[in-house]
Amino acid sequence: NLTPKNMNFRRLQKSFRDAWRGVEYVYKYEQNFKIQLFFGILIIILMMALQLRKSEMVVILLLILLVLILELLNSALEKFLDILKPRMHLQAALVKDILAAMVLSASIGSILIGSLIFFPYITTIFLN
Repeated sequence: NLTPKNMNFRRLQKSFRDAWRGVEYVYKYEQNFKIQLFFGILIIILMMALQLRKSEMVVILLLILLVLILELLNSALEKFLDILKPRMHLQAALVKDILAAMVLSASIGSILIGSLIFFPYITTIFLN
């Protein structure tokens, strides 16, 4: 039962601080996250400049979020696997490769879908 009386705002505030600390850590130490965030911001700027339809904007934003969230998940699981690594070296390495493939697949899929959305807008600029 969530009522204002039952909510612990200090705990909620701490949860947000902890989550933000996680984002800061990944941004500071994971090069791929920085690259993905840079291109995500660049795509958002392009999206605004080209004045995409709202439905297209939603798709693009969801794709950007998908890639960033998967990179956060990848980073978290890699850190966890580093704890297990001495006991399970080959399996841990394989799991890390699969996690990287997950992010790569989402990135490639996002590029393909984004290209389909942006292509008509960009061709219109160059053909006019």
